[in-house]
Amino acid sequence: MPTVALMWEARAVPGRGAELLEWVREREPHGERQPLRREVFAAPEDRVLVITWWEGEYDTVVPELPDPPGELVRRAVHRWRFESVGG
Repeated sequence: MPTVALMWEARAVPGRGAELLEWVREREPHGERQPLRREVFAAPEDRVLVITWWEGEYDTVVPELPDPPGELVRRAVHRWRFESVGG
């Protein structure tokens, strides 16, 4: 079964990383489908990363996380899409 991974990364306003992390944990991707897997990461400089894995090809339409409130982040959310190429 082919899979596609979506990466979502945001950087919080200084000192609000915990708040951004809490906001992300309370959100699900838009839509009815659920990911095969979801992981949330935190990094220095108030960055939060979410990776979701979905069944489908690279261009399969899958739900994505919304953008956080503008006052919580210091720049636009970065998003990347990757397809599995096996191990």
